[in-house]
Amino acid sequence: MIVVDKRKYKMAINESAKEVHVQVHGLMREEDAEGYMIDLQDTISKVSKHEYTFVVDGTHQTPVPSKVVPQLEQTMQFYSSLGFKDILVVKPSSKIAQVQIRNALERIKFTGTFIDQLPHSM
Repeated sequence: MIVVDKRKYKMAINESAKEVHVQVHGLMREEDAEGYMIDLQDTISKVSKHEYTFVVDGTHQTPVPSKVVPQLEQTMQFYSSLGFKDILVVKPSSKIAQVQIRNALERIKFTGTFIDQLPHSM
């Protein structure tokens, strides 16, 4: 069930698979980030986090400018701190964006898994 459907991102709760899906489209700007965080908090408050897997679908994410890379790290760190049973990050199609996310994950001691694609669609 899709809970949030905005131009820059979508959030969905898959109750049968016990997953919360977040999908970002294109480049997330600072002005988008505030609404995103509000929607994210609202979405995750609807589930029992220790029973759910948090899925970040970065397939359509574009490379971020170098000055935004620290925010990427903070976001991934934030995802790690939410208390979900597991976290899956789907690699972006863009090789540059893949490297940026992989590097950010390495710097923060990410405990989830970086995967090539989702085993099933949202």
